[in-house]
Amino acid sequence: MWSEHAHPDHPWLTPDAVRLLASMLRKADRGAEFGSGRSTIWFAERVSHLTSVEHDKLWYNDISARLRSRNLINVEYILAPPDQPPELGGRSKYARTILEFDDATLDFVLVDGMYREHVSKLVIPKIRSGGLLIIDNINWYLPPPKTRAPASRTLALGPAGALWSDVATTLADWRAIWTTSGVTDTGIFIKP
Repeated sequence: MWSEHAHPDHPWLTPDAVRLLASMLRKADRGAEFGSGRSTIWFAERVSHLTSVEHDKLWYNDISARLRSRNLINVEYILAPPDQPPELGGRSKYARTILEFDDATLDFVLVDGMYREHVSKLVIPKIRSGGLLIIDNINWYLPPPKTRAPASRTLALGPAGALWSDVATTLADWRAIWTTSGVTDTGIFIKP
């Protein structure tokens, strides 16, 4: 049985998502993540380059030290504290970091931090064809096709707001792999 304690170096994603990503990522991949942590180290050890955006200064300092201790120099680590209320997250430095990338240049993006709906919407054009959009806790924002996770959106509720509705409309044409731990879900979407 997979557990957080038995796998302290794995990202805090569903076990199935971690296994799938381990088999899907390539050493030459370039990606970004919004919300750092164990995933930062894990991705950095598997890909060519990672841009990681974090909002919490203490957590940023902790992960920076871990990156240095492992001599992981392929990470551009950005501290972007909250500077907008949630409804204006698209104007935040945190979310707008993705605009520094050219369109269709990223192999993967993990959305697991602040302003998720804004980040999810902004990253879509930045992912190349065949690239991955990974959204953790997706069941909180979009109705899952099937899940055991509590606090999930229902079909009757629909997406959690207008931006999530826009994201869902775009992702409807993407291949989707929806994984659950029974507590939360991680969605992996493959861009056509």
